Amino acid sequence: MVYLDNAATTALTPSVIQAMTQVMTTDFGNPSSIHTYGRKANRRLRSYRQTIADILNTKPRHIIFTSGGTESNNTAIKGYALANQNKGKHLITTTLEHHSVLHTMEYLEHRFGFEVTYLKPENGQITAQQVREALREDTILVSIMYANNETGDIFPIADIGQILRGHQAVFHVDAVQVAGKLPLAPESLGIDFLSASAHKFHGPKGIGLLYANALHFDNLLHGGEQEEKRRASTENMVGIAGLAQALKDSHDNLKDNYQHVQELHQTFIDELGNLDYYINGSDVTLPHVINIGFPNKNNGILLTQLDLAGFAVSTGSACTAGTVDPSHVLSSIYGADSPRLTESIRVSFSEMNTIDEVRLFSRKLKEIVGN
Repeated sequence: MVYLDNAATTALTPSVIQAMTQVMTTDFGNPSSIHTYGRKANRRLRSYRQTIADILNTKPRHIIFTSGGTESNNTAIKGYALANQNKGKHLITTTLEHHSVLHTMEYLEHRFGFEVTYLKPENGQITAQQVREALREDTILVSIMYANNETGDIFPIADIGQILRGHQAVFHVDAVQVAGKLPLAPESLGIDFLSASAHKFHGPKGIGLLYANALHFDNLLHGGEQEEKRRASTENMVGIAGLAQALKDSHDNLKDNYQHVQELHQTFIDELGNLDYYINGSDVTLPHVINIGFPNKNNGILLTQLDLAGFAVSTGSACTAGTVDPSHVLSSIYGADSPRLTESIRVSFSEMNTIDEVRLFSRKLKEIVGN
């Protein structure tokens, strides 16, 4: 099998497995306990938090460990909106967001009377000017993803952050597809909340982080006083060890990994040659993701044919892959009646893929589509 669905999840690296194994076997204490085992675990927890803070160029107190991107997104949006609704009840997001953002916005609309402005893409892009025009005096939060999980489109986060510096609205960024792939320094980008998930950059599932810039927000979970009273529940030390190691590995090899994935991307396109296809999205994308369509070829059948041939790709977000609903991302860009919704697949690379794998895949794809 050749795995080309890295936007859905990634494989654990040996160094991550080793870091997690050590915690499981020798450092299994509860970091809230005051005995020797607990104190040792607490030192490790502080070390992991410091490692991540250094990579994000921030202070350790701004890092909250969560169960993943979905919890981080929910905590930032729901927590801040409910705690600060006295300042206003207007929120801004886009129609391209992950469902953990869109469904949270809908929840706030229907249950608490918030008003949400959903920015629609222009040629696959969301612009800073759209955000500027949507801002109101009662806007309290703007939530826009750094890069889209289905098309790889990168949005102008720095420009949007600059616009919001003079406004009361805080800026939440879902960086799940970008963490471990691009440099991330939320404070210099004007980001107040940033979400990331370990399993997107070769860490384990079930662990993520939320960067929170010392803002007042309601807790999503209540119970103990972990994470400086911001997220109750005993810390997932095994997962945190994996997250910290994976993020450090990615950060240490950021440039080389990015260049390798660019080579994979270009090799894929070159190998397709004159095959009849189109690329979805804008011209500003991560090389890790290609959303590609083939006229008059059903993507569900194509995915099955590729799977049987030993190649794993997808037709969109893994969180909706088990449903028959068309991609809300492609629908937002091209319209609900566009044939692209049933003709397109997502191919996503990581630094663990090889040039030979991509060549094999391209040739098999041409063989299947050409028949």
